[in-house]
Amino acid sequence: MDDGKEEIILNLGCAYPNSLHEKDGSVLFLIKGEREKKLVVIGDGSAVFQELKGGKGSHQGLVVKICDLSVANSHVIRKHFPYTRPVSLRKFDATIGVGDRLGVASPGHIKVIRDCNVGPILAQQSIRELALTGRTFEGVLSDAVWAVFQEGYRSGFGADGDHLKSMDEVKLALDTGYTMITLDCSEHINDIEGFSDDAVERLYMEMNKGTRDRLESRFLSEEFELESGFTLTFSQDALRENAVIYQKAIDFAINVFDTMIKPCNQDIDFEMSIDETSTPTDPLAHFFVALQLSEAGVDLYSVAPRFCGEFQKGIDYIGNLQQFREELQAHQRIASHFDYKLSVHSGSDKFSVFPIIGEETKGHVHVKTAGTNWLEAIRVIIHRDPGLYRELHTFALEHLTEARRYYHVTLDTGGIPDVLELRDDELEDLMSQNDARQLMHITYGVILQAKDGSGDCRFRDRIYRCLYENEALYYEFLARHIGNHLKALGLQGSTS
Repeated sequence: MDDGKEEIILNLGCAYPNSLHEKDGSVLFLIKGEREKKLVVIGDGSAVFQELKGGKGSHQGLVVKICDLSVANSHVIRKHFPYTRPVSLRKFDATIGVGDRLGVASPGHIKVIRDCNVGPILAQQSIRELALTGRTFEGVLSDAVWAVFQEGYRSGFGADGDHLKSMDEVKLALDTGYTMITLDCSEHINDIEGFSDDAVERLYMEMNKGTRDRLESRFLSEEFELESGFTLTFSQDALRENAVIYQKAIDFAINVFDTMIKPCNQDIDFEMSIDETSTPTDPLAHFFVALQLSEAGVDLYSVAPRFCGEFQKGIDYIGNLQQFREELQAHQRIASHFDYKLSVHSGSDKFSVFPIIGEETKGHVHVKTAGTNWLEAIRVIIHRDPGLYRELHTFALEHLTEARRYYHVTLDTGGIPDVLELRDDELEDLMSQNDARQLMHITYGVILQAKDGSGDCRFRDRIYRCLYENEALYYEFLARHIGNHLKALGLQGSTS
């Protein structure tokens, strides 16, 4: 790099050192402006300079372009810097989904993950989360791309269209460039809790006779022994119950895979989620699903069972740890037999079961987190703008009923201290209190969408401003918190 370009870098404010790139004679890097980040490109001799949209000027005889970190410009970056494109993460034994609801957390995630042999899903959002945050699949992926460029991260990252429920949603994610599809089959799973045997029998007999004959021939004819020596046997009652609960979901997943995933001209990590139900997935149910998918040619990356106990948002696991270990062992044997990962949803902050998960899966696992990053953003606000936090907290309490429609939590507002009576230095203790954590965890949507009397965002811009001005602190909190997740899972400290 010549002296003139070095001088421009020094004179253009705060540059992110890991973002410095050269391409066909042009130099590119990100700078932190007063209110937003910009991409600087020096030298107009390259295609990347010509294709990026921005304001053009000159400095000491060199042509300079200043560009927004837009979706359109992210497409140019992906074209010219291949490592900024999302990819399949099958090369990693362990992967972690660190969904970022605000679009500004990924650099903090990269700072801790880059020293571990863990594949990060940086872009991870469900349709529900997109609606609650006011974002799009394109925007979520673009934010991840710019984070990867900022940090110069070259080990590969994934993009997960999370909890997709229809063909149209899957198509949207694939067309946007997502490399992982989490198919939420909950709308095709029958909840038969409380049903009589006669009711189950009636539902079973309503199924197509050809399907019933096929299932009975396949599942009642033998004892299934896995490579681990674990055996499973289906009684007539067990077969009927599992068929009534899961067969529509299995058929749906096979159809989505054959129609949408198989024709793709790239590797797609395909996950089947059967966890969004009140019915825990016992080993027979897991095997019933897995065997049919395998024999139908579905290439599974992971399966998310509904584990025993409760994986509520923002707090530790609720349930019997010994029972969890025993059932996880059975689920892992099935996953190993069919060669895919177990996927642990709502994995944020489940510290009591992380060591069990790490031990029993031997690090071959996918764990999804998301909302815990929002809570670390709230922690920054508590530190830097306690007055804003008090406003957010009060608003969250007022709109809790609305937020509860989207999430199952057991929080009791009676256990939350009155924030107006707490000193500033006492507010952070709320982030260690389960009820307060869940309050702030599930109300992110109503907070981000709130409007004032003029129709302007009531909190959103102030939240982003606080995080932008305290970016280093946010990255520090994220790296510590996600690092604690990785450490508890036994994944931190192994270098790639």
